[in-house]
Amino acid sequence: MRVVGGIAKGRKLAPPAIAGARPTSELMRGVIFNILGPELIEGAKVADLYAGIGSLGIEGLSRGAASADFVEKNPRQCAVMRSNLKSAGFEDSGRVYCVEVARGLGVLQGPYRVVLMDPPYRLQTLDPDLEALDRAHLVEVEGMLVVGHSKRLKLKEKYGSLSLVRSRRHGDSVVDFFLAEGF
Repeated sequence: MRVVGGIAKGRKLAPPAIAGARPTSELMRGVIFNILGPELIEGAKVADLYAGIGSLGIEGLSRGAASADFVEKNPRQCAVMRSNLKSAGFEDSGRVYCVEVARGLGVLQGPYRVVLMDPPYRLQTLDPDLEALDRAHLVEVEGMLVVGHSKRLKLKEKYGSLSLVRSRRHGDSVVDFFLAEGF
């Protein structure tokens, strides 16, 4: 697994430390960041929830984000993520919160221009996390929430101020883009 674009393009990322983890593929990361474009990423404050090895947030940093906060509950994955941040040259730009997402939403210092989520496909619903994210106002107005999920999981078109504006499917994976409107 490698960084797809930006200043760290081609840098290797260490694989997951736990069996069954499914990092966001290089193809899907490329799709996500091509859709977001440099106008949303450059200079942005980014959050990566269910961060795993940190590939989404590191991709954002590589493409010009000013900082990235990572939330991941597994301590072994957090260690891999810290190693990946260091090897990609972003240890000073990324903060790792080794807590469950529900708790992490209470400690993050938003708002963020871009929030990235690619949770485990085994989750039956993301509604509680998405509703809590909206209530916490962690996505800045005109910012974007990007949610990767299985095609079998259907998300609502609206979560408070977050409105679905785009969706992309590739195989079993779907990526939904939610725009944060005024509160």
